[in-house]
Amino acid sequence: MGYLYYSSFWQPFEYKIKDIMLQSRGEIKGDENIVIIDIDEKSLKALGQWPWSRDKIAKLLQNLSDLGVAIIGLDVVFAEADSSSPQKVLKQLGLPHQGVPDFDAIFAQTISETPTIVGYVFALTPDAIEPEGNPKSAAIIVEQNRPPHSSLIKPYRAILNIPQIQKQAYSSGYFNTIPDSDGIVRSIPLIMEYDGILYPSLSLEMVRIALNEKKINIVYDENGLRQIEIGEHIIPTDFFGRLMVNYRGRQHSYDYISAIDVYTNRVNPLHVKDKIALVGTSAAGLLDLRSTPFESVYAGVEVHANAIDNILHQEYLAKPIWTRGVDLLSIVALCAITLVILLLPSAFFSFSALVTLNLMVILAHYYSMIYQGTLFNTILPLVAINLLFIVGQAINYFLEIRQKELIKHKFASKVSPAVMNNILASEDDVLQGIEKEITIFFSDVRNFTAISEAAGDAKSLIHLMNAYMDPMSQIIIRSGGTVDKFIGDAIMAYWNAPISMEDHADKAVSAALEQLHHLKSLNAELKANPEFSKVVAMAEAKGMPIIDIGIGINTGVAIVGEMGTSSRSDYTVIGDPINLGSRLESLCKYYNSHLTISNFTKAKLEGAYIFRFLDLVTVKGKSEPIEVWQIHDFDAPQKEPLYSVSYEMLQEELRLHHEAITLYKEARFEEALACFEALQQRETKTNHAIYTIYCERCSHYITFPPSAFKGVFVHTTKG
Repeated sequence: MGYLYYSSFWQPFEYKIKDIMLQSRGEIKGDENIVIIDIDEKSLKALGQWPWSRDKIAKLLQNLSDLGVAIIGLDVVFAEADSSSPQKVLKQLGLPHQGVPDFDAIFAQTISETPTIVGYVFALTPDAIEPEGNPKSAAIIVEQNRPPHSSLIKPYRAILNIPQIQKQAYSSGYFNTIPDSDGIVRSIPLIMEYDGILYPSLSLEMVRIALNEKKINIVYDENGLRQIEIGEHIIPTDFFGRLMVNYRGRQHSYDYISAIDVYTNRVNPLHVKDKIALVGTSAAGLLDLRSTPFESVYAGVEVHANAIDNILHQEYLAKPIWTRGVDLLSIVALCAITLVILLLPSAFFSFSALVTLNLMVILAHYYSMIYQGTLFNTILPLVAINLLFIVGQAINYFLEIRQKELIKHKFASKVSPAVMNNILASEDDVLQGIEKEITIFFSDVRNFTAISEAAGDAKSLIHLMNAYMDPMSQIIIRSGGTVDKFIGDAIMAYWNAPISMEDHADKAVSAALEQLHHLKSLNAELKANPEFSKVVAMAEAKGMPIIDIGIGINTGVAIVGEMGTSSRSDYTVIGDPINLGSRLESLCKYYNSHLTISNFTKAKLEGAYIFRFLDLVTVKGKSEPIEVWQIHDFDAPQKEPLYSVSYEMLQEELRLHHEAITLYKEARFEEALACFEALQQRETKTNHAIYTIYCERCSHYITFPPSAFKGVFVHTTKG
């Protein structure tokens, strides 16, 4: 019903789709035998403002004729006498005017002697002016099977050239272009019925004369106007006699020749000889600009050039009456296919099939339009199948609610709520164990035993740990991480599972640094809370923060999925990378580091951080050595840095540290020892423990030189 009776609603959308298809086709060079004589800005500057005196236009036409032009069409109407004509001026002044040039007469005489078809325009709606006079046409128009009531456009009146010009013209044609509701000219009326007589458009009349045909046949069938015939040229139109213009492209698809160049005879004759010339304007001030599917500002004269080109080459865009039946059948067939798509068990595959179906419809209609010249309705089939799919999916959703409730009941004792939500939302089996690269995070509270003892009772300790755990967990969650579990005072988390992310290592490190920065404000809040006064007193007595943490981070391929027993399970991760992450957190105490990472994580980082090489070690249970690195902070001067020295002093300390490490790796132990001792004696330093460690090692290796030193230290304990 919407296809047949509500076209005013969907037709604008259909226009836009066809515009996009035409634009996607790209531009095509217009027929080289069609040229436009352009009354452009250059010509206006040379010959003065429009309208020009008729003797100048006569000279323009005469020069074109002398150059051998085949036919000239005027996309201009001369509805008033030339007020600049000398004869008219003298006559108005009451002066003798016999023998004085009459520009209108000169112009009319030139029209009669040149292959010129004059133009006029129809006023389509009633105005304050009474109709007067009929156009002149040399065409013989024959109607076949004309119905009692023709659907042709019936204008109110004709705006004609002055009689002196009209009488001398061999023939004429109107140059109306009627835009669609959105202001874009997509078609032009080839035939209009005025005062009971049929008149051809300028483009149709020029084609008739160019083809040396006398007659134009208007063919009707039981549905209305079907086509226009000129000799062997069959022109498909709509019911209103309009030709949908198959635009070649943007403006200047045809050769433009400036009118002033023709006027001054500066045109190569080969550019004009035996060609169809349309005289019109591209000057903005003359208001003959239109909007087309290719361009919002387009010379109206070139619309007629496209129409002539379409007819001569029989390259049309048309919607024959039989396409209505095809449209309706295709909507039914496509809806049936959509119902089949809805039966697919996977939402991903059903959506992919829907997208494929949409693309097939669009491509089929594109091929039909561009390569066959036949237009089918595109918007309604697309709306029908997509709307049916949405409704069908909504029905499927409500039918699946009960099934999801059964799943919740079945898995409630096996998985966490977070994992349950992923099961219900994901089309994949997220519980199935898979290998995936993740970044693992372990954090642990320093001196937790002392804190527990100072808390005095379990309630205070729980409140204290909750005050710590909550903001730390929120930081992890905000960064896209997954909090796997709380192990006493420790937090285990990971990134890149179950949700994939490219920068998981950076997100983990950034979250860790954000936690370390947050500890300052957290400790201030705890200190101000009377409930934790005993813990505060203990911390102040030992000269340490209330809460201090160490963090270990590692990156590697682990097994991710649902693990546990038949009665209790959870979504978690296992594998060597997790074990190494735990070891790195334990090594924080040994190296006096708050944030320790492996070389595997460091290789994945893209952000800017302040690094310190700590050691090349093998940890307990592993034979292959790994690099251990400390991250001090983000590599930028901070308002409240984590380290106690200035940004510049830290950079200088790290430079000296890495020079000493290089000497150590090269087994130049005496030189390395001197460097580490110098670092240890600095008044301000950020890691006293590391210098003590390397001083002891260098001293040992100086006394007991190693036979084959590789710089690897073996950790035989977890910490």
